[in-house]
Amino acid sequence: MNDKCACGILLLVLLSIVSALITPVGGAVKGDENVIYVIKIEGTITEGTALDVVEGLKEAEEMGAEAVLVELDTPGGLVASTLKITEAILNLDVPVITYVAPKGAIAASAGSFILVSGTIAAMAPGTTTGAAMPVEIGVEGRKPADEKTINFFAWHIESIAAAQGRNATQAKRFVTENDALSEKLALERGIIDLIAEDRPELLTKIDGMTVKVGTENRTLATKNASLYEKEKTVRSSVLETLSNPQIAVILLLVGIYGLIFGFMSPGTYVPEMIGAICLILALYGLGLFEVNVFGVLLIIVAVLLFIAEALTPTFGILTTGGAVCLIIGALILPKEPLLINPESEWFKGFLLTIIGVAAASAVFFFFAVGAVLKVRKRKAKVGGEELIGKVTRAETELTEEGGTIKISGEIWNARTLTGERISEGERVEIIDREGLTLIVKKKE
Repeated sequence: MNDKCACGILLLVLLSIVSALITPVGGAVKGDENVIYVIKIEGTITEGTALDVVEGLKEAEEMGAEAVLVELDTPGGLVASTLKITEAILNLDVPVITYVAPKGAIAASAGSFILVSGTIAAMAPGTTTGAAMPVEIGVEGRKPADEKTINFFAWHIESIAAAQGRNATQAKRFVTENDALSEKLALERGIIDLIAEDRPELLTKIDGMTVKVGTENRTLATKNASLYEKEKTVRSSVLETLSNPQIAVILLLVGIYGLIFGFMSPGTYVPEMIGAICLILALYGLGLFEVNVFGVLLIIVAVLLFIAEALTPTFGILTTGGAVCLIIGALILPKEPLLINPESEWFKGFLLTIIGVAAASAVFFFFAVGAVLKVRKRKAKVGGEELIGKVTRAETELTEEGGTIKISGEIWNARTLTGERISEGERVEIIDREGLTLIVKKKE
């Protein structure tokens, strides 16, 4: 692959990604008057999730939907993304039904903010909401955010709940006391309006209800309404992936390693191309959530220690230091508090990802980069010189007058040192070369 070809491929890939990120969603769907626009929020809430939900809400408003149904099954996610979703719901000129479903689903932490922001809030049997205390990730693991941050989000969720006529005191306890409620307790304490087994039962129960949207009252006609499900766009899917802190860290390291490996082995352009793409994507992803600069610096120091280990082997001392810096730097990289359930698998996955990346990095630099450097430092050998030191067997009897050996599939003329005789089939070691004749000695 030549330089122009590599640059062309890199440009094509970047243009495709940029196109996906800036291409707007297609025009609104025209349909019946009684259309329920369905949006699903599943998994960790990221910038991609916020984009998908906000675009869906706008599209529902443009098509004149009867209502928007937001189905929740999430452990929580990024603060900024959550606030964008709740703001869009509260300012929409269409009734929004927030619904924790299916059975066994959760609307934890950030999910509880979204649940209470709905015009109508509902839960399926066997579901849970709450546990909205913001947390931070540090060297010692996850911990509650500082008091100032907790107070801010406590007052914010209280304000949202009060605006929608819900139990503001209980909503505030989601943040301050980390309360978690089942669907029955949530109904008893005024967090939700009803419990419904599934979509059909939900739409039947809310049919004919009068709700306030903005300054006007509206009566819902949902019983026989048709459903329109929002599908994720390429743009939102890309953002959802890039804004995940785990993915951003991995892309950042792959990008750095690709560039380093490419500069150390110039000519192929493939490592540089992959490294450049990953680095650009990582920097874009890191820009979607608040990043701790000290964490970035620790990651850079870790890479420098790995390189130093490869250049001046210290039998693992620098590699160990680099791995420690990498783990600490990656753990403290997300600076903004996270609205995510402390008991969710996300934290375990994040920690395992960081440890795995650190281990892989240490192995990579200890073996791969070290091997490349050794090859680059090795004195160039051509022809028969590269055979010196190799061991094979005599094809014929060898004396100082001559004979033959076979090595690497080739027959070479060979002779022994003065006075030495080697029988056919005996092991010999190549010690020198004279023209096209190899000089050998018996190998014990």
